[in-house]
Amino acid sequence: MIEQLIYLEGIDPAILYGINNDLLDKVKSFFPKLKIVARGNEIRIYGDEDEIARFDDLIHLLIEHIQKFNSLSENDLERFIKGEHREDTAAGDASGVLVYGTHGKMISARTVNQRKLAADYLKNDLLFAIGPAGTGKTYTAIALAVKAFKNKEVKKIILTRPAVEAGEHLGFLPGDVKEKLDPYLQPLYDALHDMIPARRLKDYLTDGTVQIAPLAYMRGRTLDNAAVILDEAQNATTNQLKMFLTRMGKSAKFIVTGDITQIDLPDRTRSGLTYALEILKGLRGLSIIYFDERDIIRHKLVKLIVKAYEKSRESEK
Repeated sequence: MIEQLIYLEGIDPAILYGINNDLLDKVKSFFPKLKIVARGNEIRIYGDEDEIARFDDLIHLLIEHIQKFNSLSENDLERFIKGEHREDTAAGDASGVLVYGTHGKMISARTVNQRKLAADYLKNDLLFAIGPAGTGKTYTAIALAVKAFKNKEVKKIILTRPAVEAGEHLGFLPGDVKEKLDPYLQPLYDALHDMIPARRLKDYLTDGTVQIAPLAYMRGRTLDNAAVILDEAQNATTNQLKMFLTRMGKSAKFIVTGDITQIDLPDRTRSGLTYALEILKGLRGLSIIYFDERDIIRHKLVKLIVKAYEKSRESEK
């Protein structure tokens, strides 16, 4: 017998439990082999691993439904128990929602190239998302990874960055290696916190279901059954990017994001991203999506700033 704890974050537990716990009692009757104890926003389950996994799947489907509709009827519950909920998933896809995040936040592909990235993710195992800051490249990529994980298409999410800036000042920062590098990896943590409840994300980070690490930590590994994202790839050298791409296992999905106008590598060191874009273009199973100022969803000034830098770069050429 094993024990598992489920946190109900982003919903009102009373909606899931029902009036006088009638919905919870119905769920319990469907899992007679489990001991289920619900208190507030925590559900503790004891029993066989496979049964707990089935219970966990059902509860998280119900949580997503409540996040979307802020309600759960007895008929809804019966449809989920019987597996007759697929139309809900289809409707979600049709609406453009990639995933329902914490507190019911709807995370969608909002621009032309974000939608193209989402569409190409279904058809290709390796994608490059290239473009300036603020276009949502990384955020959309992480949403696609979380969606694939929730749909059980992958078993892990792996996010990585080349630690160029952190590496230059590493010795001057306090703490161990993880503490020194975490600030550089913080944008990846921030995106995940939007999409996965904090306690559940903490559990995933602890057991390795979600991994966030510098690019150097990928060496020697085979990344399989995973959604893998390399962010800030313009700061990877040619050898580093080749090393990363050749980590791909048979059942993996890779997304590489980068901005070729913001290369922080030392002088005379060629960006592995620009080289890869040249030699890999046209490979079957690979898609390259170029983001531009039309995809910028930050402050309106960011569009003008990007345009100004592009105009200056063209003048220098």
